[in-house]
Amino acid sequence: MKDDKERRLISIIAPVYNEESTLPEFYKRIKKIIECMESKYSFKVFLIDDGSRDQSWKMIQKISQDDECFCGIRLSRNFGHQAALSAGYGLASGDALISIDSDLQDPPEVIPDLIQRWEEGNRVVLAVRRKREGETKLKLWTAKIYYKVISKLSETEALESSGDFRLLDRVAVDALKKITETHRYIRGLVGWLGFKRCVVEYDRSPRFAGTTKYSMIKMIRLAMDGIISLSFWPLRVAYISAIVLMVPFLLYLVYNLVLHLFFNVAMVPGWSSLILAVILFGAFNLFMLGVLGEYTGRIYTEVKKRPIFLVEEYCGSAVLSASDRNETDELLP
Repeated sequence: MKDDKERRLISIIAPVYNEESTLPEFYKRIKKIIECMESKYSFKVFLIDDGSRDQSWKMIQKISQDDECFCGIRLSRNFGHQAALSAGYGLASGDALISIDSDLQDPPEVIPDLIQRWEEGNRVVLAVRRKREGETKLKLWTAKIYYKVISKLSETEALESSGDFRLLDRVAVDALKKITETHRYIRGLVGWLGFKRCVVEYDRSPRFAGTTKYSMIKMIRLAMDGIISLSFWPLRVAYISAIVLMVPFLLYLVYNLVLHLFFNVAMVPGWSSLILAVILFGAFNLFMLGVLGEYTGRIYTEVKKRPIFLVEEYCGSAVLSASDRNETDELLP
């Protein structure tokens, strides 16, 4: 076994939200991976409790007391999955960081493959789902459409079936930490970073236990974060749609004018057409006001410069020292 100073340090960050039923199995499988690779690498595992209401934090404390490779970070409330990931990227050390959800849908057994591709010189290694067991056809269909839409609209490439299971080299992590926006869509931001990257495919499993914590509302909110934070196209819809909608009504107006001037036909009263036009343009104006309001609200949020997350408590010997925490906090908004 190499000396600790010779082994490269790899940190694993795992958001936890009400996962008391999966944490024991998650710990067991992560520990098995660490034991298989500890001759070459040092590992730190950061379990980030995103305001859990069950016994998750107590279990994290117990794990961190029994195993020095594990530590816990408890956020002051539920800030959301992307904020919990940001806490991991902001506070974890290491030559490379691997993010993985603690619900075991993303199998930890893929971690050695991610590390191998990183050793080949890739700064970003994305785990892409080949199969997605335990998910409804509706979710798979909407996800497919969403990735196609965002890849067309955004300034960055979004790989279909890629989630938040990935490895980032320290260079990529430091670059990601410079992005301080509040409404964050990390999988899109990782694509925006660039850097040499590759893909590792895997089969996603159904949840080991419990139910999904990502409700339909949360998924819609995440999708909006992705589209709005990575693209100006929703704003451009305004003038494009105005032109498209204007053309048929102008043609209709010219048609009635020609009938009146050259064929002596009285202009059609057209009250129904007029009402249709008013309703159509009125609905469109309200829609665009909503889009403008969404962008304006996000600008307002960014101007306030509130922190992305707040840490309430740490546990475990592998966690940052007090001085390191202060230095890291200065880098966070």
